[in-house]
Amino acid sequence: MMWEQTREGAGTTMPGGDQEPGSYYVGVDVGTGSVRAALVDQRGIILAFADQPINRWEPQFNHHEQSSEDIWAACCVVTKQVVQGIDVNQIRGLGFDATCSLVVLDKQFRPLPVNHEGESHRNIIMWLDHRAVSQVHRINETKHRVLQCVGGVMSVEMQAPKLLWLKENLRETCWDKAGHFFDLPDFLSWKATGVTARSLCSLVCKWTYSAEKGWDDSFWKMVGLEDFVADNYSKIGVIGADVRGYGLACEGQPVTSRLAVICGTSSCHMGISKDPIFVPGVWGPYFSAMVPGFWLNEGGQSVTGKLIDHMVQGHAAFPELQAKATARCQSVYAYLNSHLDLIKKARPVGFLTVDLHVWPDFHGNRSPLADLTLKGMVTGLKLSQDLDDLAILYLATVQAIAFGTRLIVEAMEAAGHSLSTLFLCGGLSKNPLFVQTHADITGMPVVLSQEAESVLVGAAVLGACASGDFTSVQNPLIRKTRGIRTSTLLWVCWFKLGWVTKLSGSSVEQPYLAIRCSDKMLWVLGLKEREGKVSLMR
Repeated sequence: MMWEQTREGAGTTMPGGDQEPGSYYVGVDVGTGSVRAALVDQRGIILAFADQPINRWEPQFNHHEQSSEDIWAACCVVTKQVVQGIDVNQIRGLGFDATCSLVVLDKQFRPLPVNHEGESHRNIIMWLDHRAVSQVHRINETKHRVLQCVGGVMSVEMQAPKLLWLKENLRETCWDKAGHFFDLPDFLSWKATGVTARSLCSLVCKWTYSAEKGWDDSFWKMVGLEDFVADNYSKIGVIGADVRGYGLACEGQPVTSRLAVICGTSSCHMGISKDPIFVPGVWGPYFSAMVPGFWLNEGGQSVTGKLIDHMVQGHAAFPELQAKATARCQSVYAYLNSHLDLIKKARPVGFLTVDLHVWPDFHGNRSPLADLTLKGMVTGLKLSQDLDDLAILYLATVQAIAFGTRLIVEAMEAAGHSLSTLFLCGGLSKNPLFVQTHADITGMPVVLSQEAESVLVGAAVLGACASGDFTSVQNPLIRKTRGIRTSTLLWVCWFKLGWVTKLSGSSVEQPYLAIRCSDKMLWVLGLKEREGKVSLMR
């Protein structure tokens, strides 16, 4: 377990805030393989961090399961660690984010098995589980109108096909006994509060709920899940507070021109619009699911970080890579990045893959092709299997993932979105090669948060709103970003120049940064059009 803790800046009031000094918020992020937590102050700065691995089972191919009890225990462990030494009265709010996995409990809130083995502690069907292929095919054959809001084709990773699989395959041991079906983030909020109300984000994005019209009875009856209609949807949830009516304050370029890419084990591509835009193969439009008052479209790639791990760890030269990376006290990916720099010679690194190409849909294509039957492919292999070959295969895989993002961007723009900037966060955004490759291949600038664990900060923002210290999600978002100074090595990548750049020489506080190209120099524009030069380096 990695854990670092500092107390710098504790007790400082966020600029513009009216809270008592010394208020803190906790963000908890449940990923595929671990639970992470952070203690965040009123400026949006992480003061303490902890993570804890969680268990995962794969009893058969395409069946992926977890335990809600194991996950909750991990949440408790990391939360206790980050608040160590803090007066509990200073913890003003707690926020969760998690994968869109399906949690099943009985009427007494006890775990129920989602497997043929009858193991009740394995009560979560994970987001990447593809057991419900037959069920999703039948759902899509209905061509019901709700499918228009999931790109025209429902994904096997959504909850309706998984629920239908449970009904058809585990009727006695699970379905008939079930009292509650939760999206994982809603399960966590229930555990923390005892309130079973679901979030609009979860139900709209993964369960076909409409923020404007509610549930569509005809859909559930048509697909064979009329049980939910009969009990007035009590098992899958009622919505809590109405979050509509707020607008995201955004300076410079409009917020609708930004595509947020959350990239970890998988990647999600989140774009918003003022009016509904229907994008074939891209989920949505969902009203107020992410930013209140805006419509959300969500593209995605089912495996990104997992695919990179799969390609690298399965190569014959991986043991050699591990040994050399360990000797340098580096991660295997930091070593691979430096090795690519060594073997590229005088050419740009991208030219190393001129004869090697990867098709990245090893777990099907979520967007924009929406075809779960697609498989991955590598072309241009040779008989050699040395470290150079591994590094080039790694590069080709990263490039393939970036081309997948480009296809999603092109599909969204063809449907009516106008996108100009990528905002990356998540584990893969810490990899400079991954970030630079996305800038190169999409032809768009990439902006990273000053705070590397920005997903955790986002979860803490929700806790800050829940505390009542802020009246809306937008206020803490603005205030936390005002603490960013342009002198603090915010990385920006630009396609046309092929450079990695870092900001320097300015201490102007700015909530957001807009990037433009001016001959061989980039300029940073702030709210008041103050300019600071950007140094370029290879």
